[in-house]
Amino acid sequence: MWPCLLLALALLGTVPASHPAPRQLQGVPASETTQMRYTVVKKLRTYSGAQRYCQDVYRGQLASVHSTARNQELQKLAQTYNIIISPWIGAVTSRRAGQWQSYWEDSSPWNYANWAPTHPFHIVTTCTTLSIRDGFWRSRFCFQLRPFICQY
Repeated sequence: MWPCLLLALALLGTVPASHPAPRQLQGVPASETTQMRYTVVKKLRTYSGAQRYCQDVYRGQLASVHSTARNQELQKLAQTYNIIISPWIGAVTSRRAGQWQSYWEDSSPWNYANWAPTHPFHIVTTCTTLSIRDGFWRSRFCFQLRPFICQY
């Protein structure tokens, strides 16, 4: 009975059918606390669609990054999924109180950044990707379809 139920839920989109099991990151500094788990989702979603997916499926959110070690671990994790498009992470850059600011959607402190040269863009509100090639963050239009990294 359970296999049939899981298949039905997967077909309805409530359970990730072909999605690898989440992987716990190793070697993350104790200052980042955590029992956080991360997974790369290969399904292509807009930024807001990715955020909803992380909330609905994992009861989490798009990943926030607070150290070089975490950034490198997430980059390596994404590389293991053999994706070629840089995935969304949980940062947004927008105009707030008359100036451009970047912030984490999970409301965690903005205490680390790894922007590529000339990023973030200060033209329109943008969302952030983590390059699997070089580990830098880049501003992208939020409506683009991309894989993403959930934390929970």
